[in-house]
Amino acid sequence: MGHSHTHIHSHKSGKDKNLFISILLNIVITAAQIVGGLLSGSLALLSDALHNFSDVLSLVVSYGASKLSKRKASPEKTFGYKRAEILAAFVNASTLVIVAVLLIIEAVKRFKNPEEIESGLVIWLSFIAIIANGISVLLLKADSNNNINIKSAYLHLLTDMFASVAVLIGGLLIKFYEVYWVDSVLTFLIAIYLIWVGVDLLKTSTKILMLFTPDHIHMEDVVEAVNSIPKVNKLHHVHIWGLNDDEFHLEAHLDFTEDITVSEFDIILEKIETVLHDNFKINHVTIQPEFNKQDPKEIIIQD
Repeated sequence: MGHSHTHIHSHKSGKDKNLFISILLNIVITAAQIVGGLLSGSLALLSDALHNFSDVLSLVVSYGASKLSKRKASPEKTFGYKRAEILAAFVNASTLVIVAVLLIIEAVKRFKNPEEIESGLVIWLSFIAIIANGISVLLLKADSNNNINIKSAYLHLLTDMFASVAVLIGGLLIKFYEVYWVDSVLTFLIAIYLIWVGVDLLKTSTKILMLFTPDHIHMEDVVEAVNSIPKVNKLHHVHIWGLNDDEFHLEAHLDFTEDITVSEFDIILEKIETVLHDNFKINHVTIQPEFNKQDPKEIIIQD
C-alpha cells in the first residue's frame, strides 16, 4: 500500500495573540453592558451583553483549540489534536443558535410588555461596543479566511458588532421618538441573523466531523483524473475527507492494467499525488494497488 502526504500549513502569524486580545476586549464590553442594561432597563443592551458573553466563551474555546491543535501526534493520538479547532467551531456555532433562540423568547415577552428605557446609557455603551468589536473583527479577519475555528470566533464578533449598531439605532429612536417597542424588534432581528450565520457554520463543521467529502471536491472528477493516468485501470473503493481546514485525505484501491513492479508503482503514485494535489488540494494519499483481484470495483463501497 502506498502512502504519501504533503503538508500545507495555514496562516498562523499572530493568531493566538489576536484571539487573546479579543477575549480581553469582550470581557470588558460584557461587564459594561450588563451593568448598563440593568441600570437602563434595555433588553437589547442586555441581549447584546449575553451575545458578548457567548463571544467570550467562544473566543476562549477557539484559543484553547488553537493551542491544542499545535500539539504533536503520539502513538495514542496519531492525528494529534488537529480536529480540536473543528470541534471548537461546532461548539461556537451551536451556542450562536442557542443564544438566538433565548433572545427571541425574551424579545416576544418584552414586546408584549414594553418598559421605559434610559436611552443615553444605551447609546454610549453600544457605541463603545461597536469600537471594541470592530477592533476584534479586524484582528481576526485575515485568519478567518483559512481557518474554520477562527471563522467561528470572527462571526461571533462580527454579528455582535452588527447587534451593537442595531442597539445604537434603537437607543437613538427611543431618545428622540420614545418608541420603546423598537428595543424588542431589534433584539428579534439580531436573533434571526444569529440563527442564519450559526446554522451555516454548524452545517460546515458537521460535514467535516462526519467525514463527508469536502464541498470543493467532486468524486467523479477525482476518479476520472486518476483513471486517465497510463497503466491505471480503475480507482475504486474511494474515501475522501477533510481532517481540518487544510488537510484533505484520499484513501482508495487502485486496479492496474498490468502486473507492475513496486518501483513502477512508486512512479505512478507520484503522478497521482501531483494530480490530486494540484487539481483538488488533496495532500494525503493512501493507495492500495491491485491487479486481477476479484473484488467489487464500484467507486463507493460501504465498509
